[in-house]
Amino acid sequence: METTVELHGGPLDGEHAVVDLDDPDPGTALPSPRGLYPGGRSWYAPDPAGVWRWMHDSP
Repeated sequence: METTVELHGGPLDGEHAVVDLDDPDPGTALPSPRGLYPGGRSWYAPDPAGVWRWMHDSP
């Protein structure tokens, strides 16, 4: 089931992303022009309360 979530923390704070809640490995890597690596991705995943939080950036 896809849904839209709000991202918290990191370079995409306050933006929204479409995620698949049925994915057995919840989390998503989104292109991020404002992250630690220009042209890289910012990783977000749900915390225990279901809030999608920034985890880290990758090249």
